[in-house]
Order: sequence, then C-alpha cells, then structure tokens
Amino acid sequence: MAASFESAREVRDVIDEVFRMMDADPDMGPRLRDADCPQRFEFDDFDLVVNIRAARQGEDGNLHWEWSDDVDWEPRVKMTMSSEVANRYFQGKENVAMAVARRRIKTSGDMKAALALIPITKPVYAQYRDYVERERPHLKV
Repeated sequence: MAASFESAREVRDVIDEVFRMMDADPDMGPRLRDADCPQRFEFDDFDLVVNIRAARQGEDGNLHWEWSDDVDWEPRVKMTMSSEVANRYFQGKENVAMAVARRRIKTSGDMKAALALIPITKPVYAQYRDYVERERPHLKV
C-alpha cells in the first residue's frame, strides 16, 4: 500500500516542514538562498500550488514560500507531481531524473538549474525521514 497524505492540509503542513528544515539548515539554507532558483511545485492530486524563492534583503531566513500562484516572482522551474511522488522524493526514494523520464514529475523551465539543487538538498532526506518516523509514520516508504 502506498504512503498517502490524508488531506490537502496535511500536504501543506508537511511540505511547510520540509521547507523549514531546508531554510533553517546551516549548510542548505544559505546555499539555496545563494543559488536563487525560484520554483513552482504543483501537487496535482490535491490541487495545491506552492512557489518558493530565495529570501530577499530584509526578510528573515534563507527561503520564502507561498501557497499561491499570486506571487511577485516568476519561477525558473515548474514541477507538477502527486503528493505521493513528493513524499517519496523527500525521503530519498524517488530519483528525479527517472521520475521525469517516466512522467511522474512533469517539468518546464530551467531543469539544469533545478538539477543543480539536488546535491544541496540531499541532507533533507534524512531529516525528513526522521520527521516522518516521529510525526507522520503513515507516510513512511
């Protein structure tokens, strides 16, 4: 049986936590801010969209995200996937290149820039697995 989110609210809560982990990490956060690669994620099974970018001068943290398409920036990369694929990805169980090739992740924009972020974000896999184990065991894959 697949590890599935129970609601759109849970997807938002969990993805918010993933972004908080990356934002607060002393290595990942600054490197993601410096990479400055705005992205748009659409979770098509729950009709949710989140846009994320580097924090701007005067903003707290390293990253800023909004659960809306009504943002004042354009994403360099757009990705559409199910929440199940996202959950597997953040646990280190979904290879992005294979998922794109198999159309489990649909992409547009600067994929080279997006792929360059993968080595930066790799430490989130263990953090997310720990979080799932503690807080959301039904999402473990």
